[in-house]
Amino acid sequence: MIKTVSTTPYTDQKPGTSGLRKKVPVFQQPNYAENFIQAIFDSLEGFAGATLVIGGDGRYYNREVIQIAIKMAAANGFGRVLVGRGGILSTPAASNVIRKYKAFGGIVLSASHNPGGPTEDFGIKYNVSNGGPAPEKVTDAIYARTKTIDAYKISDAADVNLDLEGEHTIEGTTVQVIDPVADYAELMESLFDFDAIRKHIAGGFRVVFDAMSAVTGPYAKEIIENRLGAPKGSVLNFVPLPDFGGHHPDPNLVHAADLYEEVMREGGADFGAASDGDGDRNMVVGHGMFVTPSDSLAIIAANATLAPGYKGGIAGIARSMPTSGAADRVAEKLGIGIYETPTGWKFFGNLLDAGLATVCGEESFGTGSNHVREKDGLWAVLFWLNICAARKESVKDIVTAHWATYGRNYYSRHDYEEVDSDAANGLVAALRDKLAILPGQAFNGLTVEAADDFSYHDPIDQSVSSKQGIRILFAGGSRIVLRLSGTGTSGATLRLYVERYEADPARHGIETQEALADLIAAADAIAEIKKRTGRDAPTVIT
Repeated sequence: MIKTVSTTPYTDQKPGTSGLRKKVPVFQQPNYAENFIQAIFDSLEGFAGATLVIGGDGRYYNREVIQIAIKMAAANGFGRVLVGRGGILSTPAASNVIRKYKAFGGIVLSASHNPGGPTEDFGIKYNVSNGGPAPEKVTDAIYARTKTIDAYKISDAADVNLDLEGEHTIEGTTVQVIDPVADYAELMESLFDFDAIRKHIAGGFRVVFDAMSAVTGPYAKEIIENRLGAPKGSVLNFVPLPDFGGHHPDPNLVHAADLYEEVMREGGADFGAASDGDGDRNMVVGHGMFVTPSDSLAIIAANATLAPGYKGGIAGIARSMPTSGAADRVAEKLGIGIYETPTGWKFFGNLLDAGLATVCGEESFGTGSNHVREKDGLWAVLFWLNICAARKESVKDIVTAHWATYGRNYYSRHDYEEVDSDAANGLVAALRDKLAILPGQAFNGLTVEAADDFSYHDPIDQSVSSKQGIRILFAGGSRIVLRLSGTGTSGATLRLYVERYEADPARHGIETQEALADLIAAADAIAEIKKRTGRDAPTVIT
């Protein structure tokens, strides 16, 4: 039977960049998850009898909340629920299932690249019918409802067996446990030249993929080893674990250092890649060359027609504002549109739906296209494998040839994690207060040309998103960007982005931090990062 349970609001359920993220003990509070899920349903209209997709990245508390979400979906009138076997659906795979089966929307349980475990991170987000994250007007409505919610609906049915594919019925709702990998693998095979990649691997091109004990493991195992013929053992850490094996499932040079060293060592693999907790981020490294996410977006766009799914060309490129301008130069040469948005994949949805952009990317190791409405880690890896197979060149040669053609954007991101929230907010507020007087001033030999707080005007729905990151532009085209991240769960994460363009191929071999040293010093002088955060150095440099 359906129960209506009285509840009281929590005051801290405002969604961030990608849903609601908190520590597991927070979600384990009485009715905490139920309140947020009911707030989602109460903010939607017209879903009676419709299909809802539910899945997650397998992190701690995933199975428990999936059972809650299934029973609440049934109690609230959905006609059908599709849930991944084992409670598993990578974020891009969930987007694909929503789109393929024309679902009303989906609930994705993940905290992305954040750690998992009994005291670590958990998250819930809602995706709309195009398969993408809910836009701000929806998340604003959800948050408003969390502040007034007084009851939720749930079935008292027994738990669904998530480990066997098949159908169940709860309160008249059909609950179908599906293979989480099959639909996604089929989509990838339609986009990329699997025959060419298979031949390239058979010819001795060595591939290693680190799934980081996270959700991408079953997908990579099926595609890279079973379908593309990479030797068994090419996919590492492929079993999703609730605590990600005690590791931080963030594919960058800090947390995927072992993979980096394996590819870089003498006699190492030709190609290495990794994906994160929920499968939407990626890191690509070739022997002798780490590929920055910004360069990866630009190179994928420049070589898009090498993949069968994009042989007709691309309509445009979208990138988040902090991402480097490397893709802009590709768009200019191809004569296509380039769109600069705030950080957050939800901002790409309208551009993709309108056909203005085909490929999108963020500097935070996220790349994707119009095949789904989420960034897609394994998609990016397969695109790179397709490019390598088609050009029969190494990653290093592909990247250096791209720089020779378009110039190099030296780029780095400095993360200051778990900074005292008051200190971080004070830094940003003080910087905003002096934006108007910065132009014309010189810092560390660099003269500020312009400074602003980025505001985005969506060309499709005319919505405006303000205060999306502070930009300081210097004479000569270099820039720094500062913003607070919305993906953490404790304290504040301050991100500093530093970029310099270099056209001269003779100067493309400078070590990145050396090439950006004067800009990094200028950033500290302007924003007083060390003084205000109490940190002598960033937590992570990428």
